[in-house]
Amino acid sequence: MSDVLQQRDDDHGRGQALSMGVREMMEERPVALHVEAVSPRLLSGITRQAVVKPPHLDEPGTLSRGRMLQETRQSEIYYLLQLHRTCTIADLAQRFDVSDETIRRDIRQLEAEGQAYRVRGGVTLKETAAEAPYLTRRNQNAEKKQAIALKAAQLVEDGMTILIDSGSTSYWLSRALSKQRHLNIITNALEVAREMSGKNDCRVFFGGGEIDDNYQSCFGAATEAFMSQFTPAIAFFSISAIDSRRGLLDIHYPEATLKARLFPLASRVVVLADSTKFERQGIVKALDFKDIDIFITDTPPPAQLLEALRDAEVQIG
Repeated sequence: MSDVLQQRDDDHGRGQALSMGVREMMEERPVALHVEAVSPRLLSGITRQAVVKPPHLDEPGTLSRGRMLQETRQSEIYYLLQLHRTCTIADLAQRFDVSDETIRRDIRQLEAEGQAYRVRGGVTLKETAAEAPYLTRRNQNAEKKQAIALKAAQLVEDGMTILIDSGSTSYWLSRALSKQRHLNIITNALEVAREMSGKNDCRVFFGGGEIDDNYQSCFGAATEAFMSQFTPAIAFFSISAIDSRRGLLDIHYPEATLKARLFPLASRVVVLADSTKFERQGIVKALDFKDIDIFITDTPPPAQLLEALRDAEVQIG
């Protein structure tokens, strides 16, 4: 009888150990439930190129609940840090429906890779001096830019050849292109190239040259010469300022000259600009209203600007 009881105790102990092992495994490497597309993670600067990026988020700042693979979760945390600079462990644990200790392990991994560093009760993005100005511009009015990007993405069909320039809203467009397949992407923006490379069988043609650290993009004669070989169905341009009397303006001369050279090659020209750009001053003219086909923004333009766009027969989205 004692041998039977001992055997039952042993079996019970092994069952408990197995159950605990499964729970620990699910905590460390849970199952992803809502992954639409997996591609190389968008990076700031030129590091962390081989890491899987988070899936596209349909709503700004919204992440799917439920458990996900550890590497995908770390990519999501890195994405949130790019938006908010700092996150607390408690908020991250609640958002991803995991324990605080799981988030701490994720943070240690990000810290080991040089992407973040721990602070009391949370984590902060580690950024280089070169990346900081670009990230600041990219994340200004991020929700407006994401809304514009989602509208613009609806114009893109499978197999299209499209040009995406180096503006901050252009980055959000590359993230919004989560379902389109077999695209040919022409770009001079490092982050757009990284975002699209390897995603949904897309091909990327990068206009290289000297990298401008402040814009994380290439400009100049060599870049323009390479990109001008292509005939995109749509050219997507971000713009720095829109003046109802003078047209579409920029604050960066190389960007303006790139737009001016490339827009005639596209079947359609689409300009992306949030409402903070309305009636704003620029230093150089990039395009006339008559040069563009579609203007996509987040709110209706003011009366004078609306009239100028309509006079040029520009479709407003």
